[in-house]
Amino acid sequence: MLTQPNVIAAILTLIPFLAAAFFGKALQARTQTLPTAIRLLNPIVLCVPYAIVTLAAGDFHWGWLLLYALLPVAVATVMHQAAQADPNQTGNWRDLLVLLPLGLAVDLRWFEPAWPPHLAVFNKMLLLNAGIYGILYIRQLDGVGFDLRLHLNDIRIGLRECIVYVPIALALGLSLGFLHFHPLWPPISHLAAAYIFTFFFIAVPEELFFRGWVQNLLERRIGCHAALLLTACLFGLSHFNKRAIHFNWRYVLLAAIAGVSYGRAWRQERRVGASAITHATVDTLWSIWLR
Repeated sequence: MLTQPNVIAAILTLIPFLAAAFFGKALQARTQTLPTAIRLLNPIVLCVPYAIVTLAAGDFHWGWLLLYALLPVAVATVMHQAAQADPNQTGNWRDLLVLLPLGLAVDLRWFEPAWPPHLAVFNKMLLLNAGIYGILYIRQLDGVGFDLRLHLNDIRIGLRECIVYVPIALALGLSLGFLHFHPLWPPISHLAAAYIFTFFFIAVPEELFFRGWVQNLLERRIGCHAALLLTACLFGLSHFNKRAIHFNWRYVLLAAIAGVSYGRAWRQERRVGASAITHATVDTLWSIWLR
């Protein structure tokens, strides 16, 4: 639905996401100069895309508007408390209080009924923006690596982990009947568009959440190896309801193994861009030739 209101809402949703990805440190420093009350109330503007989309579609509800207005403020407030209570950033219950509902809301599609058909991607991106603001600008969690000004090393590491994972996924997925090879070659423009969309709207959000936030925080509590494996398992379980009515254990297994490769890519230099390259490459190969 590429109506003018939807395009405007999409631009307003992408601005904070891309600004954080390319100018994050400057924006973080600027945010710290603001009075505390303003810093905590700033993310209330994230409700504007909801209002634009639903008013245009005739599907506006005040309850959903309040949710998208107050939830980002609540995230910022809890992260402000976490920053004060945990200045050494070892992680505490407030981080779980923010990450758990954000993750579940996306994976279990709690808020998608708020949106007109085929526009639920707004929900995912708005919740991601709420997390970015609270965790990166207010909590100022270090070691996240959310910087999409890609380095050559990001590409090298990302493709290396893809090369390691793909043969494992092919052998296991084909033997389980989960993967099915489709011998076709799409136009280069289609392939490039699929990769770019997957990178920015699937790989980066998921890698920021699972590696930059979850694995990052778990490392401080249980060590890097256990954090890698636990995050990979959580990532696998987040796919339990994909492409199936019931628990899709084949998808969970393949995704968990993929999560190990994604986590290794992020961990090497602690950069979301590297793991997002692995993730986007795997997903693009799967969606075009193996789904």
